[in-house]
Amino acid sequence: MAQLVELGGRTLAVELAGDAPPRAVEGGLLLPPGRTAVLHGLGDALFYRHGHNSWSPCGWRRLSEAPLRIESAERRLTADDTVWDDPARHHSSAVAALEGPDGRVLLLGALGLDVPRLTADRDTLTGWCERDGAPWFLALGSEEEVFAAYARHLGDRLGRSDKRAGNVWCSWYAYYESITEEQLTKDVTALRGLPFDVVQVDDGWERAVGDWEANDKFPSGMRALADRITDAGLRPGLWIAPFIVLPGSRTARQRPELLLRDGRGEPVVAGHNWGVGYWTLDLTLPAAQEHLRETIRRVVREWGFTYLKLDFVGAGAVPGVRFADVGREEAYRTGLSIVREAAGPDAYLLGSGAPLLPSLGLVDAIRSGPDVAPMWEHYATQDPSDALARNAVVNTVHRLWQSPLLEVDPDVVYFRSRLNLLTEQQQGLLRDLADVCGFRAVSDPPGWLLPEELKAMEAYLTGRPEVRRLGRYRFALDGREVDFGAAVTPGDEQRYPLA
Repeated sequence: MAQLVELGGRTLAVELAGDAPPRAVEGGLLLPPGRTAVLHGLGDALFYRHGHNSWSPCGWRRLSEAPLRIESAERRLTADDTVWDDPARHHSSAVAALEGPDGRVLLLGALGLDVPRLTADRDTLTGWCERDGAPWFLALGSEEEVFAAYARHLGDRLGRSDKRAGNVWCSWYAYYESITEEQLTKDVTALRGLPFDVVQVDDGWERAVGDWEANDKFPSGMRALADRITDAGLRPGLWIAPFIVLPGSRTARQRPELLLRDGRGEPVVAGHNWGVGYWTLDLTLPAAQEHLRETIRRVVREWGFTYLKLDFVGAGAVPGVRFADVGREEAYRTGLSIVREAAGPDAYLLGSGAPLLPSLGLVDAIRSGPDVAPMWEHYATQDPSDALARNAVVNTVHRLWQSPLLEVDPDVVYFRSRLNLLTEQQQGLLRDLADVCGFRAVSDPPGWLLPEELKAMEAYLTGRPEVRRLGRYRFALDGREVDFGAAVTPGDEQRYPLA
């Protein structure tokens, strides 16, 4: 049904599903569920694209430019949503926005599940869901106002978290999968007395992805490692990818009935990593739910890891033939609810590769971009989801509006000169962004740091600058202006010097 609505001093034509009229709510209008189209009249506006999961590209592009997307279909399966990808039209997940010539922003965002998608051209902004979906929120105003209002409504409907991780040390960017009990024991000893709150053991401890038991590199077992971390006055944290299994894992071989399958009965390939396509659990299947519940209880309640980095969880929302006939984001939320219940209310849950809306109210933080590799860019790739520091900065800056809902994790900052290709200014930009987010993580072993680097790290971790937002990319940290436009607009070195 087409009708005219008044919004922010403008009259807009909207086409809504059904006969329910729009309703005025704080900051905008509540539109009924179903397909929604807004005749925006903004012409060649700037379009805000929100990615489907943690690694998906986010940012502003003019409608006359090529859409922001991942070109590789294989990578897109891991780091975005392949179902609604559009190489020709600007598209977004959960929320989209248009900035007109007057600087005001028109925002259309979903207020629930399932797989809300949006597209825009020079005339129309359109939103729909795979199933019946939930109401939409429509707002017009300053960028800060409309995104803040949208976040408030999301939090009211889906939940929010005010937990804080503190300062995190993680093993990944020093050792990757080559971690050992012996090396981590040395690092935990070296971390004693430094201003960290969490030690997060990353990938490399498990027998295989999907087989969540300690491998031979951890002969004393994971409980002993958690106890060492606790004895050092730190919180034990652990990386785990509880929704996925590798084809060669014992779980895949011995429990194939747990896997999500396609219409032909074959296991669904939910993404690619470790040189192979990985599979996922059917999170609506009672046996898979019990398997998941037992895994998380063992890790948290038996071993004592109360900080969990839940990685590759977006796999739980890929298309497939599920035991229960529910939407794929509802299936994902069911799995995440089991993780939360099994871990307990006091556990800190960080989602990575996670879709935002079905994670709200269940996780305490979400990774906001791809991995922050210790290099800014790479000549061989233009993929906006690749593990590069610039990509991580760009994505995080465009997801800062989510901060009232949970912690926005920009990934690690660096202080080491060893195995690090970032310039001082690039490292400074990472640190400033972590200050803006309020989430600080480091992956530098203390033994790798020169005395001046160790001193700089301690000073950074104990500092808490006052943060004020001055613009889309401009902030003041204790009065010092920081502009992240350098990362968003590469090549404009005169305005944004980085090297």
